[in-house]
Amino acid sequence: MGKRKFSGLEITLIVLFCLVAIIACVLIGLLASGQSGVKTTAKFSPECPNISIAERIDCIPDQVATKSTCTLRGCCWSPESDTSVPWCFFASNHGYKVDGSTRSTQAGFETTLTRLPSPSLFGNDINTVLLTGEYQTPNRFRFKITDPETPRFEVPHEHVRSFTGSAASKLNYKVDVKQNPFGIVVTRVSNGRVLFDTTIGPLQYADQFLQLSIKLPSSNIYGVGEHVHKQYRHDVNWKTWPMFSRDIGPSGAMHNLYGVQTFFLCLEDSTGASFGVFLMNSNAMEFVVQPAPAVTYRTIGGILDFYIFLGNTPEQVVQEYLELVGLPELPSYWSLGFQLSRWNYGSLDEVKRVVERNRAIGLPYDAQITDIDYMEEKKDFTYDKVKFRDLPNFAAYMHDYGQKYIIILDPAISIQNLVDGSPYGSYVRGESKKVWINESDGVTALLGEVWPGESVFPDFTNPDCTSWWVEECKLFYNVVPYDGIWIDMNEVSNFVKGSKKGCVQNDLNYPPFTPSILDKLMFSKTLCMDAVQKWGKHYDVHSLYGYSMAISTQKVIKALFPGKRSFLISRSTFVGSGKHTGHWLGDNAATWDHLKWAIPGMLDFNLFGIPYIGADICGFFDNTTEELCRRWMQVGAFYPFARNHNAEGFIPQDPAVFGPDSVLVKTSKYYLNIRYTLLPYLYTLFYKAHTQGDTVVRPVLHEFYSDEVTWSVDRQFLWGPGLLVSPVLDPGVDVIQAYIPDAVWYEYDTGAKMSVRKQWTDMYLPADKLGLHLRGGYIYPTQQPANTTVASRKNPMGLIIALDDNNAASGHLFWDDGESTGTVESKAYIYYEFTVSNNVLQMTAINSNYTDPNNLKFEEIKILGALQEITAVTVSQNNVVESSLLNITYYPSEKVAHITGLQLELGKSYTVKWTQQLSVNERFNCYPSPDPTKEKCEQLGCVWEQVTSNSDIPPCYYSSDNAYSVDKVEYTSSGFTANLTFNNAKTRANENFTTPISALCLEVKYHLNHMLQFKIYDYQNARYEVPVPLNLPSSPTSTDKERLYEVSVQKKPFGIQVRRKSTRTLIWDSQLPTFTFSDMFIQISTRLASQYIYGFGETEHTMFRRNMSWHTWGMFTRDQPPTYKLNSYGYQPFYMALEEDGNAHGVLLLNSNAMGKKTFTLFSQCVLFSWSVFCNSGESRHTFLISLPLFPDVTFQPTPALTYRTTGGILDFYMVLGPTPELVVQEYTALIGRPVMPPYWSLGFQLCRYGYRNDLEIAQLVEGMKAAGIPYDVQYADIDHMERQLDFTIGTHFAGLPALINRIKEDGMRFIIILDPAISANETNYPTYSRGVQDDVFIKWPNTNDIIYSKVWPFLPNVQVNESLPEQTQIQIYGAHAAFPDFFRNSTVGWWKREILEFYNNPTNASRSIKFDGLWIDMNEPAAFLNGAIDGCRNDLLNMPPYIPYLGYRSDGLTVKTLCMEGQQYLPDGTPVRHYDVHSLYGWSQTKPTLDALQSATKERGIVITRSTYPSSGRWAGHWLGDNTAAWDQLAKSVIGMMEFSLFGISYTGADICGFFKDSEYELCLRWMQLGAFYPYSRNHNQKGTRKQDPASWNSTFEEISRNVLNIRYTLLPYLYTLMYDAHAHGSTVIRPMLHEFVEDRTTWEIYEQFLWGPALLISPVMQQNAVTVHAYLPNARWYDYYTDEDIGFRGQFKLLPAPLERINLHIRGGYILAWQRPANTTFYSRKNPMGLTVALNDTLFADGQLYWDDGVRIDAYEDGVYLLTSFTANQNVLDITVLHHGYTDPNNLMFTEIKVLGVPTSVKQVTVLQNGVTIASSHTMDYNNAKKVRCHRQGNATFTTAYVLLNLWSFSSQL
Repeated sequence: MGKRKFSGLEITLIVLFCLVAIIACVLIGLLASGQSGVKTTAKFSPECPNISIAERIDCIPDQVATKSTCTLRGCCWSPESDTSVPWCFFASNHGYKVDGSTRSTQAGFETTLTRLPSPSLFGNDINTVLLTGEYQTPNRFRFKITDPETPRFEVPHEHVRSFTGSAASKLNYKVDVKQNPFGIVVTRVSNGRVLFDTTIGPLQYADQFLQLSIKLPSSNIYGVGEHVHKQYRHDVNWKTWPMFSRDIGPSGAMHNLYGVQTFFLCLEDSTGASFGVFLMNSNAMEFVVQPAPAVTYRTIGGILDFYIFLGNTPEQVVQEYLELVGLPELPSYWSLGFQLSRWNYGSLDEVKRVVERNRAIGLPYDAQITDIDYMEEKKDFTYDKVKFRDLPNFAAYMHDYGQKYIIILDPAISIQNLVDGSPYGSYVRGESKKVWINESDGVTALLGEVWPGESVFPDFTNPDCTSWWVEECKLFYNVVPYDGIWIDMNEVSNFVKGSKKGCVQNDLNYPPFTPSILDKLMFSKTLCMDAVQKWGKHYDVHSLYGYSMAISTQKVIKALFPGKRSFLISRSTFVGSGKHTGHWLGDNAATWDHLKWAIPGMLDFNLFGIPYIGADICGFFDNTTEELCRRWMQVGAFYPFARNHNAEGFIPQDPAVFGPDSVLVKTSKYYLNIRYTLLPYLYTLFYKAHTQGDTVVRPVLHEFYSDEVTWSVDRQFLWGPGLLVSPVLDPGVDVIQAYIPDAVWYEYDTGAKMSVRKQWTDMYLPADKLGLHLRGGYIYPTQQPANTTVASRKNPMGLIIALDDNNAASGHLFWDDGESTGTVESKAYIYYEFTVSNNVLQMTAINSNYTDPNNLKFEEIKILGALQEITAVTVSQNNVVESSLLNITYYPSEKVAHITGLQLELGKSYTVKWTQQLSVNERFNCYPSPDPTKEKCEQLGCVWEQVTSNSDIPPCYYSSDNAYSVDKVEYTSSGFTANLTFNNAKTRANENFTTPISALCLEVKYHLNHMLQFKIYDYQNARYEVPVPLNLPSSPTSTDKERLYEVSVQKKPFGIQVRRKSTRTLIWDSQLPTFTFSDMFIQISTRLASQYIYGFGETEHTMFRRNMSWHTWGMFTRDQPPTYKLNSYGYQPFYMALEEDGNAHGVLLLNSNAMGKKTFTLFSQCVLFSWSVFCNSGESRHTFLISLPLFPDVTFQPTPALTYRTTGGILDFYMVLGPTPELVVQEYTALIGRPVMPPYWSLGFQLCRYGYRNDLEIAQLVEGMKAAGIPYDVQYADIDHMERQLDFTIGTHFAGLPALINRIKEDGMRFIIILDPAISANETNYPTYSRGVQDDVFIKWPNTNDIIYSKVWPFLPNVQVNESLPEQTQIQIYGAHAAFPDFFRNSTVGWWKREILEFYNNPTNASRSIKFDGLWIDMNEPAAFLNGAIDGCRNDLLNMPPYIPYLGYRSDGLTVKTLCMEGQQYLPDGTPVRHYDVHSLYGWSQTKPTLDALQSATKERGIVITRSTYPSSGRWAGHWLGDNTAAWDQLAKSVIGMMEFSLFGISYTGADICGFFKDSEYELCLRWMQLGAFYPYSRNHNQKGTRKQDPASWNSTFEEISRNVLNIRYTLLPYLYTLMYDAHAHGSTVIRPMLHEFVEDRTTWEIYEQFLWGPALLISPVMQQNAVTVHAYLPNARWYDYYTDEDIGFRGQFKLLPAPLERINLHIRGGYILAWQRPANTTFYSRKNPMGLTVALNDTLFADGQLYWDDGVRIDAYEDGVYLLTSFTANQNVLDITVLHHGYTDPNNLMFTEIKVLGVPTSVKQVTVLQNGVTIASSHTMDYNNAKKVRCHRQGNATFTTAYVLLNLWSFSSQL
């Protein structure tokens, strides 16, 4: 190349450059020498009065201050330790003064200002300026300062133009112009407060440096942008915020960002009085805030043009401001839907994959956006014809689903050709029209570089450019249709500094003063400042670029979509941009800080009049995380502009990519559905913004300015006045500090009223939750959501009415077609005003000039805060009542009424009235003691009102909340704690021991995903503890994601709420008036999820489900035969509840207190107790200390609700969440301990009688049963075998008992004896007593060594008993003093074991050893035949406490049939406790020591049967239902009792067959034998003095029927034993309520006269006298008659089944395989017999089952793995027999010799048996009954312990 010559222009520039360089060197030298280049004024002396530091105005804003520079500038110098404080500040003699008089004008005034002599800061000062003041409105004052000689740049704003009106009158402000130095002061007239005072600093007015400082009345300053404000209220500690539009992403630095907004708002005080200040100036500037408080505007061009707006509220100030600069656009309805975007999807195929996967998850989702990657080489108005080749059809693809497509456009236009070499048409056409920004010559297009490479920049201030832009958008639309436009990079952004040529050195590109903008270089990342646009130099109009582009693009929309609003979003904005465009907060990052900072950003832009605002959800830059994105999606659902968008190179973050079942997807859908539900409300807010300038996303302070706390709240925000959004904004957090302003608030999810207001509160927000609350006093229009707004706008509408303190509310609805322009101006819309007061809703259609094509109707109304049930609703129109079928549902817990079935046409006015009254079902008994009266009731502060029609309804009920409130809630990942405080102002009349405790502690622990605990106790005073083993994880293992529940604490009044996460069902709600906690009376109530409650015991119940109609049941162990409403032997405070949808949960109440007490040592996986060791396999668990329930009762009421009352201890609740009934029991037994595994022989039939006269009578009975051939395994002896009813003795009439026991055991039978706890003390030679005294085992009087004696069964020695007397009389006359062992004591455990061992192996006379196999422990409530003690009780308070629960013989106190409550007992660690505290645990404490002793004696598993039980008793014992009566009603009650004890974890249970009391009769006993054959514990037992009732005592027919039914039992014992294994290993029920298997069938919820063995055998007994049929329900399954093997052919219905005397109806359920064994007269022999399988096929020809088998007697066979577990699976024509666990080999070489298949569709021609895949020979016979569809295979050789596959067991003939 030849040597290039310089042009003349270039030579000139070089010379200029050299001159500049020389000048720069001089300046550097001056600075280095401390000299200044500032032009000084001769002999200027600064006047530096004593100015407070906070009021200093910086005199050196451009550099580091030095004293010399300060002196040269004529300012005051005073260094400080704080470098943020100006060390050099203006003197009081800087600035301007008023020159001459102030002249009135039409609009206000004007005056001339002359500069005071002083040094110049940056040169070119304008010595004379003109001040013009305009009183534009009573609330708006404008003043501007201009150069009267030389025109200066003024912003050519669309709305803010020259004022042509006259001065307003009745001004709310007063303006004073200070003379010398000049200042302007604006005062609020109403209170004289100075709002705006510029005298704090001097006016500076130079050509390129203009400054004005303003002192403010408060530091509550909000606004000015665009920046990242980390907090909404400005930090006034010397902060400088630059303003100059710039392409830079948000960060923590104080950078100038994309737009310029010069408006700020100042809240003056708590009255709400506020004002705003706006400077109309587009030049680069900075805004300084300082603690005076004051602000300073510094700008480098234009004029000073200020507007001041006064308002009585912050919201009014915003309205005033937007009235001036332009009201916001009304967005299209669809643009309020959720949107997805990302930069660089890579291809249209990937875009569609994203669209499809988000559609597939059902995500509400309205618009898809593509970024610049859709373009060809990032050129506007092109598309990539390879990667996006089908883009022209994409909009149609979106429209087919009701969705929209939005494109991005950048301003920069490439000058390069297209890929195919053809000219780039958009550039060519623009070039021809000269629409670009030019260099300083005004002719040459300025060339820069952006995404498409070398580019030119459209000048949108040029009308020709706008025309070109519109045309280009049209041309592209004709190729690629789209629905909306996103304009980006319009700051304007340039990737080179200034231009490709650089920028010349001049005062525009390098002004004397450069504000503190990023890089401190004017043309950094943008254009040269001397570039020329139509509106002026780029220096002046730079920050207007985005504004002008938005105006031009809005014209595009009008051209492309005539009459439609479409969509426009812009990155760069200016004052008034909101009229044309929305905005997003720019290219943020996926960080928690950016999530937080988005809220102040949205609040700022609502001040600026751009309410359509949002941030990129989940973050633009960086890889997001699931947690961050999940939390961002939650809060982003409430951004007005809700878009998920991220950058290229980072992981996808659309919701669906996280997985359809992810928590993120579920919570995103949940909150987006709420958004779409509330879109009518949001749309109405936008209407108000559009018409009157309201904010949409609203700072809390705008509504609650009187509360100073709200002035700085910026981690929460409002939608309009009513919806409060409180998001989680930090990682790893599920509890936030949220401020609840002073109003009524309702939880959006539930409608329940919040218990706090005007305070900070800990808000628990687990992974899937956002804080969302509705403000009382407002009415929110709603619409049923859908996945797009196109679909949702067709759905029914509704209203949510949130009542305020006055039970009033109001609201509005704006509705039009959602997309047309001009609907407001043409009034083509519907506008409602809603008001509620006095139970009347007025729906007034103020404007109704639009008819929706979807014929929309308001179909539902929710009323929040309805304190009473709504019983009637009337709808009227024009005062005419309309008939309508309405459904009213009232949720008393939440106080929410839901009215459905409405048909209120949109656009018409209506009046809706409702009637409320307190339902009697909502009454909670305030006086549960006997004999309530009005006087007693009112003394308690309660209401007295009798209901004569139902005496069960409490006449005395609470009318106020409970008196406890909550504070100091502390959350952890595994629960929370809180303090409960008693409000003394609400104290009711109480006795000393029932005075509420003032401070309590609440602990909530999330132990497992399905189990939680909540405990309430007195943390200041330790209460008793008793060790009961509960299997709890050593530390909670639940996770927020997997928990089935969520717990919230209601603060005032106190309450706990537990919800099922999956359904939102409230399953516990104790925020009720009943809660109280005192020393001797504790009460708590909860609402229930349904009327279906099962459990609580032990009491006789007449149906399985609890009767909720005002029934109270006492729980207190007592020797009480089963009688309606009387508390019986055991204590089981557990219930299972069904929810309306069939889900189930369980609740256990234990009174416990672990405060300040010793806990037990953990040894690996074992927990050491002082009397025994409990070992747990599997995960690490520990034993929790629980204290015994005292004497509670439980009231059920139809609310539905229940109330617990107890006489002491603490409250300790455990809840398991199922969700199926069977899982509830499994989870409960996992907590309390699995049921004991009984020995096989104990499943045999058993005989007992109280009243055998001697051992010979027992021997004759045994022989009689043998002769009758009736299966029979166990014989008992009751207390009559003893000497005078003394434990461990043998009476003279039973001397042959030891030999008899040995003899019957040789025949394969077993023997069980009875033991009572009471020990006679009147014997001279009774080792059991004497050793007990020696070992100190008996309960004593407190603080003495005296044993408490009462009377029970033992008789005195050496007396002749008159047996003709009544039994109780005999006790009174002949009863011995009886002492009661304290089984908690270690010494008692040892003593008891020794007595049992010596009775089994008599150490002195082996022939008198009683070789029992099981022990029956009775009378262990403990029972006494005197009330209390022989000499009476000594503590009236304990024996007759202030509150006597609802027990039998209530008026007699607690000692009825038991000991004195003051009896002293001792825990294993020596801690003393009162019998009052541990009474109901007596039988429990005896049970395990008894089993341990039994097993130690027999070396076998054995069985213990106990009468008194407590939670976890089932781990060691079975139970019978007590001393029942020979009566027909007892049959059904026995089934109810067994099903209840199945819930309680006691599987081995049954009732005394044929009845204990009274003579049985033939038919009753026979029917009972049939039923009893299916009791797990099957024993015939009755009382002496009644007729014999064993099966052999009736006649041969009775014998035959008994034999037959017991043979069925024995045949099915392998199946029953397997069920017992399932219960022991997994906690399953054995006696199974039908609802456990068919919970989806609500009919089963009420059935209790039928039951199941496990899942597969249905027992339908006859329970009515003379009945020969049974009305049985057959649930929806395939059922086979047990006797005939036939499919019965019906299901899901009741059926009258034949039931002659000899038949009990049994049915096998299809889908199950039952193992069985040929029966024998004892299990000893039946266990040797061949086995078989019954395969009952279901409708799909499938069945399965299991068999558990061990030796039947080994201790811990399952735990030691010494067992065999075999599974059976039949599927189509294959039966698999698989050994799952092979730890035992049966000595009898058992085989399956018969397989019976029920439900085989056709005959079978061949059977093949495979073992390990190899066919083996099998000798078998087959027969097929075509009528019955039964195939039977006999004489097979399938061994018991081998796995087999039987092929072609049945097959269709067509296949053969």
